[in-house]
Amino acid sequence: MDNKKRIVVLGAGESGAGAAVLAKIKEFDTFVSDMAIINDRYKSLLDDNQIEWEEGKHTEALILSADEVIKSPGIPNEAPIIQKLMAQGTPIISEIEFAGRYTHAKMICITGSNGKTTTTSLIYHIFKSAGLNVGLAGNIGRSLALQVVEDIYDYYIIELSSFQLDNMYQFRANIAVLMNITPDHLDRYDNCMQNYINSKFRITQNQTPEDAFIFWNDDPIIKKELEKYGIEAHLYPFSAIKEEGSIAYVEDKEIKITEPIAFNMEQESLALTGQHNLYNSLAAGISANVAGIDKDDIRKALSDFQGVEHRLEKVARVGGIDFINDSKATNVNSCWYALQSMPTKTVLILGGKDKGNDYTEIAELVKEKCSALVFLGLHNEKLHAFFDDYGLSIADINTGMEDAVKAAYRLAQKGESVLLSPCCASFDLFKSYEDRGEQFKKYVRAL
Repeated sequence: MDNKKRIVVLGAGESGAGAAVLAKIKEFDTFVSDMAIINDRYKSLLDDNQIEWEEGKHTEALILSADEVIKSPGIPNEAPIIQKLMAQGTPIISEIEFAGRYTHAKMICITGSNGKTTTTSLIYHIFKSAGLNVGLAGNIGRSLALQVVEDIYDYYIIELSSFQLDNMYQFRANIAVLMNITPDHLDRYDNCMQNYINSKFRITQNQTPEDAFIFWNDDPIIKKELEKYGIEAHLYPFSAIKEEGSIAYVEDKEIKITEPIAFNMEQESLALTGQHNLYNSLAAGISANVAGIDKDDIRKALSDFQGVEHRLEKVARVGGIDFINDSKATNVNSCWYALQSMPTKTVLILGGKDKGNDYTEIAELVKEKCSALVFLGLHNEKLHAFFDDYGLSIADINTGMEDAVKAAYRLAQKGESVLLSPCCASFDLFKSYEDRGEQFKKYVRAL
C-alpha cells in the first residue's frame, strides 16, 4: 500500500505551480486545483512533471483528502473549500513556508504596506552586484519553490505580502525588513487594523538573537506595537534624521549607518530620489551591511540602481509635460508618497477597484500639488463625493486608459506633470496593475 503523504496545491499561478513541482520532486502524492483556468505555461510545467491538476473547479473529495494544503496567497480564508479544510484541521501553508523546508540559504525578507518592491529589488541589486549567489522570490521574481528545485543559491531576497505571511509558521527570516504599516487590504482582515498589523509582524517570528530586524523608526504603528511580539532579533531602526535609537539616518547630507559596520555616502549619490526612496535606500543599505557586503559595493549599487517598473517610472516628456507611471500604487498611502515626491503641479489620474479607501490621507497633498484630477474607473461616485468640492478641474473616464491619458494631457499645462497613481486595485478596467501601467505608457507614447 502506498503511504505517501498527500499534498494539494490550491491555485496554479507562479507560486502554486512551483510548489507543486517541489512537492512532486520530494515524492509527495501531489495534486493541483484551480478555480480559474490555468495559464498554458503552468499547465506545461505540471504536465512535464507528471502532476495531476484540475481547472475551473475544486473537487472536494480530491482536496479534503490532503495531509497538507499549499494555498495561493490570493485565495481568502472565506473561500468555502478553505473553510472546510480548516474545519477538519488540515494544515494550510504558503509556498514560501513549504520551500523554506528544503533550502539552507540565508533568507532576507521584506514586507510593509509600501516600498517593499523597490526595497526588495534594491537589496537584490546590491547582493548581485557584489557577486553573491542570490535569488529573487516572493511577490516578485520566480517561485521560491521552483528555484529551490532548479538552483542552489546562498541567499534569497524575498518580498512578502501579508497574505503570504499569514500561512507561514516555521519559516525563519535571517534578515527581516518592515518598511511601514498603513491601512491596506482591510477587507481581508475583517476590517480590523490589528489583524493586519499582527500579520505584518509575523515576519519576525522564529528569529533568533543572531538575526536582524530592520524597521522604520518613525512609523507610529511599528513603534507602538514593537514590544508586543517578544522579538529576539537584533534591532536596526532607521529614520530620515538622527534620533534616539536609530542606527541609520541622514546627517549633513550624508547617509550614515552606524551598525554593525560604520558606513557613509553622499545622499545626492543615491540613484533613487524622494523621501520614500530614502527609506528604501536606508533599509537596503542596512541589509547589505548586516550581510557583510563591502562598503564600496554597497555605495556603487545604491548609486546605479535603475528603479522598478510601474513605481514612479518616468515615461516621457510630451509638450513640456512629464508623464509618470505609478500604477503599482494600489493603496492611498502609496499615492501619498508619490504626490509628496512630485516637484511640479500635477494632474493626478486615480481610481479603480476601491478596497475600502479613505482618501483623507491624501487630501492636503491633492489641494497643494494637484492642478486637475482624472477619475479612471467604472464606479467613480466615491471619488466625486470626496474631491468634487476642491475646486479642481475633473475629468470622469470610465472607458479606459487611452481616454484618461488624452484627458490628462488636455488638462495639464506646460511645466506640469501627469501622474498615474490610482490608489485602487486595477480589476475593474484592467487585468492587473502591470497591464494598467503598460497601457498608460503605450498611450502616452502615442500622444
